[in-house]
Amino acid sequence: MKIDNGTGGSRERSTGGPGSRPGRSAADERGRESINFFAELKRRNVYKVAVAYAVVAWLLIQAASIFFPAFDAPPWVMRIFIIVIIFGFPVALIFSWAFEITPEGIKLESEIEPTKSIARRTGRKIVAVTIALAVVAAGLFVYQLVRSKSTITPRPASDSLRRGEQSEAAASSISRKSVAVLPFDNLSGDKENEYFSDGISEELLTVLQKIPGLHVAARTSAFSFKDKKASAQEIGQKLEVANLVDGSVRKSGNSVRIAARLSRASTGEQLWSENYTRDLKDVFAVQSEIAQTIVAQLHAKLDGSAVAQQVQQAVRGGTKNPEAYEQFLQGRYYVNRFSVADFEKARAFLERACQLDPNFPLAWASLSQVWTLQTGWSDKLTRAQFSAGLARARETADRALQLDPDLPEALTARFSIQFLYDFDWKGGAETIKRAQALAPSDPVILISAAEVAVIFRDYGRAVDLAREAVALDPVNAQVRVYLANALLQARRPAESRAEYERVAELNPSTPWAFAGRGLADLFEGKNAEALTAAERETSEFARLVVAAVALWNLDRKSESDAALATLIKDDGDVGAFQIAEVYSGRSDKDQAFAWLERARRQQDAGLAYFPNDPLLDPLRSDPRWAAFQRKMGLADDQLK
Repeated sequence: MKIDNGTGGSRERSTGGPGSRPGRSAADERGRESINFFAELKRRNVYKVAVAYAVVAWLLIQAASIFFPAFDAPPWVMRIFIIVIIFGFPVALIFSWAFEITPEGIKLESEIEPTKSIARRTGRKIVAVTIALAVVAAGLFVYQLVRSKSTITPRPASDSLRRGEQSEAAASSISRKSVAVLPFDNLSGDKENEYFSDGISEELLTVLQKIPGLHVAARTSAFSFKDKKASAQEIGQKLEVANLVDGSVRKSGNSVRIAARLSRASTGEQLWSENYTRDLKDVFAVQSEIAQTIVAQLHAKLDGSAVAQQVQQAVRGGTKNPEAYEQFLQGRYYVNRFSVADFEKARAFLERACQLDPNFPLAWASLSQVWTLQTGWSDKLTRAQFSAGLARARETADRALQLDPDLPEALTARFSIQFLYDFDWKGGAETIKRAQALAPSDPVILISAAEVAVIFRDYGRAVDLAREAVALDPVNAQVRVYLANALLQARRPAESRAEYERVAELNPSTPWAFAGRGLADLFEGKNAEALTAAERETSEFARLVVAAVALWNLDRKSESDAALATLIKDDGDVGAFQIAEVYSGRSDKDQAFAWLERARRQQDAGLAYFPNDPLLDPLRSDPRWAAFQRKMGLADDQLK
């Protein structure tokens, strides 16, 4: 590249040349030399080269910021690239001073005769090229700016007018310290590795849920956008969060590359991004790094040490064994698919994880969860199998707590056993209180705390806690079922019905989506409406419970008898509490109390809803009610 017109500037700067004035002061001579030096910089196009270099550097950095992430380049590549560009700047200036580009090639400036210099022509070319490159660089900058905001899909004007005030109010109510972790893309080229990318996202989400002061959208709601084309604004509004975390995972052998990005939901503006390449055994460390950065971004008032301390407290229960970690992620993947068949697959993976690393608390806690789910949801278990499954759930929860007494997942596993099967109401209340302090944004823990509030007759608090859980997991129909039930327990049937309607909108196949509305109708004596709602229910068990009571009240006794007989035949060993509800709804107190006792002996989890169940209202005036309450440990003095 240029750089000189070779007129022998060194001779022009000589103080003894033609035209010099005898007696000129040294200061005058130095001033003239300075003027000539800057004129020489201009003549040799050094200024133009400096500007051109800056434009080219800007263009290269813009291009690199687009292409490096596309090839999953580690962050140090970009840093070295920028350092090379910076060090190249003085080299370019020295080159422009010492050399000139001529038709014969690049030559030293001192070798070119003044009459043959083409520096001025070269300067004009440099200006033209600089302008062209500046236009390209500006175009790339605009492209990146538009791309960062392109996730926002503009709404039609009419739609904006209809929703303007609502959207404005919703946006203003969303906390700046709220975030959703979206499922990371699986770039491994193997669909079978999807469990791994999902698992990385879920583990990061779980860590953030344990940070005080952060509002973190729950997994079910965040993952509902998987494989869907939705704008950042749409996701933020539906999940009621101000920030989004997304990224990608590429796994190859024992090496994993994770790209993560934090962006503002309202605009799609990228706030932070980073790439990590690590050994599989160091994945937990990567999660800590990502979590610390996100927390620091959202918790502006916290210093670095406070952030690190909070994240360190949240990241616990892991393993350094890569194979155990993979087995754990696969197990969690099948747990989240939530079916009896998938529970069996999940248990096999989690048991293998515990074998590979017996000191892996999260794996033991998840294994306890699976045993509890299998015990509670399978309708094909014998009493012996039920008891054995419950014993294994208890053993694995205890093992997790031995390894880490303050692991929220382990505490939640213990709570499920204490509360749903042991009827240890006060012990369960203490356990879930500890878990809630450690993971304040976990909707599962909030729902558990709401169940505790129901048992202790604090129905207003139960509703408030359930609403908190729904706020964290707004598109999870099952969580909303708990809110609807809490409202019914609080004797607020109209609000309960509205929530059940929302459940049906979110997912009409959710158990109790329609039968739950039927329960609210039964409470208000609307038996025909209850039967109509029950007929749309996808869960045969829930449908039969509501239909048996509604049909009886509509004086369709034989149909009610048939529904009840089917319940007893198919679900007598696992649904004794609901059968007691039906007998109570039919005002058959003797059979109702007999089935309540059977439910107690069978450790029926439905008894957690016993205290204020509207279907059991006909039994409350019977002396046997108080006696059964005491046997269950639910008398007022027993709960103090």
